[in-house]
Amino acid sequence: MKSKRDLIRVLKTTDGQITIDATGRKNGRGAYLCPSMDCFKKAVKGKGLERSFKMAIPKEVYESLEKEMEQLDQ
Repeated sequence: MKSKRDLIRVLKTTDGQITIDATGRKNGRGAYLCPSMDCFKKAVKGKGLERSFKMAIPKEVYESLEKEMEQLDQ
């Protein structure tokens, strides 16, 4: 278990968009990932985000999240 401050919040907004919430304070349903590409890839493979948000996530959204994760990882 890690504290929320050590994790990255992935956010589903009220209009259905999925993005990374860098502040951790935006409105919407959130899911947390550890800040590593391995953790992100496990979440994609195990469909963890789809379970958290109770919806199918398009491939394009995963690709944009992966780019954002790479920028945060640097």
